[in-house]
Amino acid sequence: TTTTTDGTQTSVLPLSGLSIARGTILGMSLDKYTTTNPSDGSRNGGTTTTTTMVDPQGYLTSLSSLVSSSASAADIGDIHKARLLLKSVRDTNPKHAPGWIAAARVEEAAGKLSAARKIIQEGCEVCSHSADVYLEAARLHPPAIAKAIFTTAVRRLPHDVKLFLAAADLEQSTDAKQAILRKALEANPTSVTLWKAAIELEQDVEDAKVLLAVAVEKVPDSVDMWLALAKLETYENAKKVLNQARRAIPADRTVWIAAAKLEESQNASTEKIEMIIEKALSVLAKHNAVVTRQQWLKEAENADLQGAPFTSASIVKHTLGLGVDVEDRQRTWSDDASAALSRGAVATARAILAQSLREFPTKRHLWLQAVELERAKGTPESLDEVLAAASERLPRAEIFWLLRAKEKWTVQNDVDSAREILTSAFAVNPDSEAVWLAAAKLEWETGEVERARVLFQRERAGTERVHMKSALLELETKQFDVALELIEVGLFRYPKFEKLFLTDEQICSDDLEWNSKPQDQAREFYQRGIQNCPSCIVLWVLASKPEERIAKSHHGTNINNNSVVYY
Repeated sequence: TTTTTDGTQTSVLPLSGLSIARGTILGMSLDKYTTTNPSDGSRNGGTTTTTTMVDPQGYLTSLSSLVSSSASAADIGDIHKARLLLKSVRDTNPKHAPGWIAAARVEEAAGKLSAARKIIQEGCEVCSHSADVYLEAARLHPPAIAKAIFTTAVRRLPHDVKLFLAAADLEQSTDAKQAILRKALEANPTSVTLWKAAIELEQDVEDAKVLLAVAVEKVPDSVDMWLALAKLETYENAKKVLNQARRAIPADRTVWIAAAKLEESQNASTEKIEMIIEKALSVLAKHNAVVTRQQWLKEAENADLQGAPFTSASIVKHTLGLGVDVEDRQRTWSDDASAALSRGAVATARAILAQSLREFPTKRHLWLQAVELERAKGTPESLDEVLAAASERLPRAEIFWLLRAKEKWTVQNDVDSAREILTSAFAVNPDSEAVWLAAAKLEWETGEVERARVLFQRERAGTERVHMKSALLELETKQFDVALELIEVGLFRYPKFEKLFLTDEQICSDDLEWNSKPQDQAREFYQRGIQNCPSCIVLWVLASKPEERIAKSHHGTNINNNSVVYY
């Protein structure tokens, strides 16, 4: 038993008693499904056994009913216990707002909405300093009563922004919402949240500009207000607004970046945009504003995604090296470019690679990364520019010459430019077999067979691939005798090159009816191939074709059997 402040006594049920009571209820429920069988006790040494009387057919249904009844009993016990505990809280500390809110929610959960409203109304009188109590009271009451509750609440707590916003949300018409927010701003002129809510309700641009102009006067350190006002103004007025913002908030990078974006939107020169970013870095350093390298790169990506690639490139150019050791720059910048590209910031990735190549102009993998970027996300013109720059910086890297010539030929269908590129590649790579073969392929596939033949003749002192390609050209033009002569020369120099034997097989077998060489000579040629390239399985198989043609299958079988031995 406890004694309250007014002298009355109330009884409080001990928590241990509640637990025992709940256990008793559960035990009584279980006893309904069991009976004592005394007859079994005589067969068990005088002890009495309990036999469960549960219908096997309805076992699951009975079990479900048992669980629900015990859960219901537990809920009733829990609610009663919560009421007693929360009443004790309210009596002990009546100014504690969460106690009133919790008590009201317990009654609401129990389905007693009237009791919940009564408790929360009493809480509003006792805890008139708490906005949360008023918000809970408004939630539990119909809209008409909730409006009256908010009227009382904002009169008692005029500086609580949450109450005004909740009251505005309760209204249906825009005019009523605006009236509440105007009254709220009179009491809280420096609340950014209230200014934003009021501006969002304005449907006329001019009215929004007027509100924003007042907002930046009342809250000059709000970057969002300045940027919103600049966005609604004309170019000249926006410049003035941003200049005022820079004077009001000199240590905020966002205003400087917005100024750069504004100039870019007016097609300003890259130099002017870079000048703004440079000045931003200088002013921020003067005011000891700490901006990390990752924050700058994030700003660059945001500018890129918002349609300001030059602003993004300027930020990258002047901040990419911040805090990165010289020996780590190449790897770090390459990773930065890949990460930016994976997030869709193509211009940022391009700017990072451009800065990396200015720092490391002879790094082949950086040029290849830039080429892949332009191939995937750029235009044929931008890809050609990168390949031209790569060829200039790394003239001995034939891959860039070849890629550029291929793009000109296959993508832009500009054969003359491709021919000029390969001619320039010859000048710096006179001994490059790849360049010779690419030039011959270009002439060959564009119908300039004589030019291709001349190029092959110049390079026949090269490797086995040159001899094979030259023979294939003659084969395609039906010059079988010349092709065979070229193959003989090639085999004399490279007797172990199996592809030459396979090319000769194509002439001797597929074009045998046009070939003047007898079949016996072809069979002899296959034997040479098998002796020089015994591990070439294809050559063993093809060697049996002439035998099949002259109906000597038994000899072909011997050849196949011999191949097993060699293999």
